[in-house]
Amino acid sequence: MGKAACRKSPGQLESPGFFLPALFLLLFFCRHVSSQCKILRCNSEYVAATLNLRGSGRTAAYCNALRSYSHCTRKTARTCRGDLAFHSAVHGIEDLMIQNNCSKEGPTSPPRPRPPAPNHQGFESLDICDYEKSFLYKHGQPPSYQHCAAFGDPHIRTFHDDFHTCRVEGSWPLLDNDYLFVQATSAPVAKGSNATVTSKLTIIFKNMKECIDQKVYQAEIGNLPAAFEDGSVNGGERPGGSSLAIRELSPGRHVEIRAQYIGTTIAVRQAGRQLSFSIRAAEEVARAFTEEQDLQLCVGGCPRSQRISRSECCRGRGAAEAARALCKEMLPVEDVYFQSCVFDVVTSGDANFTMAAHGALEDARVFLPDAEKLHIFQAGAGCPHASPSFLLLLLLAASLWALQSHF
Repeated sequence: MGKAACRKSPGQLESPGFFLPALFLLLFFCRHVSSQCKILRCNSEYVAATLNLRGSGRTAAYCNALRSYSHCTRKTARTCRGDLAFHSAVHGIEDLMIQNNCSKEGPTSPPRPRPPAPNHQGFESLDICDYEKSFLYKHGQPPSYQHCAAFGDPHIRTFHDDFHTCRVEGSWPLLDNDYLFVQATSAPVAKGSNATVTSKLTIIFKNMKECIDQKVYQAEIGNLPAAFEDGSVNGGERPGGSSLAIRELSPGRHVEIRAQYIGTTIAVRQAGRQLSFSIRAAEEVARAFTEEQDLQLCVGGCPRSQRISRSECCRGRGAAEAARALCKEMLPVEDVYFQSCVFDVVTSGDANFTMAAHGALEDARVFLPDAEKLHIFQAGAGCPHASPSFLLLLLLAASLWALQSHF
């Protein structure tokens, strides 16, 4: 059946008696370890896995624990460089594996089960699926919230209020955490165009045992459904199923999804031939991800190689001035939403982008916990004023578009 994972008999097992006290000393003296370095978690998991080894199978179990420990240190190696506790643990693992004839390849210890949630008297089980009420009960204060949005060509407002314009094409994760996965797919506005728009959005609400079944929402240009993929409009048959609900605010244009069980609200809009996404998420939920889930546009913004300057739209001064006049009608404050609108109208020639920027601003007005952060100003990011060359033509196109929308 293959090579045994451990080759010493149970009676020959090297005692971890010296290593464990040394490990506790490291845990005590290295409490200052950076929160980014997860070595303390690796240490505690190893200690828990080896404290009560008994019987004839303890050799194999001990080797399994060492392999799990080694795997955990490899996962956190990038953020633990130069950390004394980390390097001591790595060398200790290697020594113990040699002493006990443990092979590097083989099974690992199963993860520790999470302790059951306390059943506080007077706190109804259904309240688990009301995030705000549950958080207030546990912490004595309401939760904090964060906002992210993706709209237009596309422009990203991150949870930290950074604002990027991206040249991304293809599929990119906006969110990837323990509760949500959101992916945006971008495509050129037209064949041969450098301007891209979000043409598809996929939102996965991950299974939460007490509250909802896993639900998938998918929107594409021309298809903004008011239901999940399975045809349902809530979280399923579980007791807390109603804590996830979808509703249509404007047919074919605006859908809102409320996930009460995680304190999150999502808005999906369509303006012309593009989709936009906005979210208000509980801070605790937005931060619930591992190091492997590090690529999230809502968290880190666009990768540097994919960022572009909105001043690129200034190559055609007449086009920029015409776009400014058009965007000014709906966005009187010349902030990043206004700048994004001008950029999108110039690069695409599509007046619908004014609606995309306006919708994103309206979502921010509702979702942002701090109204003073509504407007973001970035010096030198927009197009300067210029003499119009085809203002009349663009305004005529906008008027025709408005008439078509009306009828």
